[in-house]
Amino acid sequence: MAAINTLLIANRGEIARRIIRTARELGLTTVAVYSDIDADAPHVREADRAVRLGPAPARDSYLDIDKVIRAARDSGADAIHPGYGFLSENTTFADACADAGLIFVGPGAEAIRLMGDKAAARQHMAQSGVPVLPGFDREGADDATLIAEADKVGFPLLIKAVAGGGGKGMRAVDNAAGFEEALAAARREARNAFGDDRVLLERYLPTARHVEVQVFADNHGNAVHLFERDCSVQRRHQKIIEEAPAPGLTEAQRRDLGDAAVRAARAIDYRGAGTVEFLFSPEGEFFFMEMNTRLQVEHPVTELITGEDLVAWQLAVAEGRPLPKSQEQIQRHGAAMEVRLYAENPYQQFLPSAGRLDQLRWPEQVRVDSGFEAGDRVSDHYDPMIAKLISHGGDRDQARRRLVAALDDLAISGVHHNAAFLHRVLSSPVFADAELDTRLLEKHSDLMTPAPADSDLVAVAAAGAVARRPATGNDPWGALPGWRPLGQKRTLIPLRVGEQAHTVVLDNDQARVDGGEPAPFHLRRRGTAFELHWGERRLAGHLIEPQDGDARHTAVFVHGQDYPVEIHPARESDRAGGQDGFIAPMSGTIVACHVAAGATVAAGDAVITLEAMKMEHTLRAGAAGTVERFHVADGDSVAEGTLLVDFNSLDSETEAQ
Repeated sequence: MAAINTLLIANRGEIARRIIRTARELGLTTVAVYSDIDADAPHVREADRAVRLGPAPARDSYLDIDKVIRAARDSGADAIHPGYGFLSENTTFADACADAGLIFVGPGAEAIRLMGDKAAARQHMAQSGVPVLPGFDREGADDATLIAEADKVGFPLLIKAVAGGGGKGMRAVDNAAGFEEALAAARREARNAFGDDRVLLERYLPTARHVEVQVFADNHGNAVHLFERDCSVQRRHQKIIEEAPAPGLTEAQRRDLGDAAVRAARAIDYRGAGTVEFLFSPEGEFFFMEMNTRLQVEHPVTELITGEDLVAWQLAVAEGRPLPKSQEQIQRHGAAMEVRLYAENPYQQFLPSAGRLDQLRWPEQVRVDSGFEAGDRVSDHYDPMIAKLISHGGDRDQARRRLVAALDDLAISGVHHNAAFLHRVLSSPVFADAELDTRLLEKHSDLMTPAPADSDLVAVAAAGAVARRPATGNDPWGALPGWRPLGQKRTLIPLRVGEQAHTVVLDNDQARVDGGEPAPFHLRRRGTAFELHWGERRLAGHLIEPQDGDARHTAVFVHGQDYPVEIHPARESDRAGGQDGFIAPMSGTIVACHVAAGATVAAGDAVITLEAMKMEHTLRAGAAGTVERFHVADGDSVAEGTLLVDFNSLDSETEAQ
């Protein structure tokens, strides 16, 4: 057996901190690596040692194999844990670790190579008796062949990058008319993400569930599963809510899934942690999708229902020890659920958001795996996930309710995020009743629109808090003075909730907003938590003052949504009107101009595509019109708000006449 004494974590963010936590419990010395932009990141501060890799772009730091190997050698590491993403499923990296005499905490390079090629994986599983969907996976097929084979596979179908993962290089296509554009986009995204634009075709099950099985194998002939997870709630083929066990399955179905997953692992002589992913049809059939040869983002839900530390299991297998438990010894207890908190705007096609986390307060009643703390910056160089919130309960509904309560206790601001969206999905009847499939969000469009903001309620809560502030020197915002007509004390507080201006008048135990009718008002606070009763209406959440002492600003958090409040007289918005063109919705790189300048396009036609945070975002014409001029070209880097295209819609031309 090869003992591990010093472990280098070739990753960043929450997974690096997660691995450090277990390594520390096992008495190992930990080594972090970092790019320049992560020099003061939490994972760097928490490790025993840290080694700089290079500039912020991943290709110059976290993806540079030579630099990572050199960091391990220079720091005296015995082993490298790759986490997930980056180099975790890179065969060249696994081979480089072996060549350098380093233990790679993961499977052998051959297993990674075989399962990393989605076409080869499909073929191998079919030969091993694991069910696969109808499809076309011939090596090296050109576009013409794929177009011809698409009709044979049948629509709807899925175009999948052969070297893909994480939803990148994947497109669902409903009919032949949209196939060529989707194929070009999938190839381009796959080439940018993986350096490999090969794709395969697979029949798409529009109402299937995504059910996956956690497997483990060692060097002593042992292979087990640690039950299944349901990861059906997804956006753009990327998971956002995961749970274990999968609801609604019979014990026979669970057993069959587990047996098939173990059979898949044995078929490729697997070692370590892996996840075998299946599509589960409404009829109870399941089909192999892919195998991820690493620890999954959603591994905490398995840990909570089994009581096992999967990182500790990985390290044990890497040292050559047998699995800690046999299949019969692994027990399941209750239910667990996880949400992925992303820096993105769910109501703007989930566009990623970068910036400083001005406020960050984690709930106490659930497990939080986070890569950030208050004051840290979310960079546009990496995946936009901020944290995972994971709950456990005696059954699914208890786990769900605890997660909803945790989102109520969350306070986060400074970037767009999906906390309120997650709260809305978890609270919806369709999710509560476990009516799950991978198109849940598409079928329930009401979940994709923000809940109406009760900005007047937020205004009353903020005004009540401001009125109670003690005086602080000469700061006129420290405590607002009251005025007394007819012997009654009243406080008038002008403020702005987001873009909405309000004037709140507090009159002893009454409050009115914008000249409306007064209603009884009571605000109770405990720390940052507040509960407001205003007439028959109620609001509960958290109210957090800015850490920089700026008394003109405060933040109200309700159901995961943050409402910035500015305390000063209302004024007209200075937002200028935009031109009739395409504006960059986020910082990124132009990867395609789909038409030529001067072209006439129809509503819905693709005009320009930019890439940000490893995902492509295509801007389409909102109406028929003419593309007058491109201000950018392929390869240009642009900032959010940049005018990309001059566009004249036919509607505007008609009005001009």
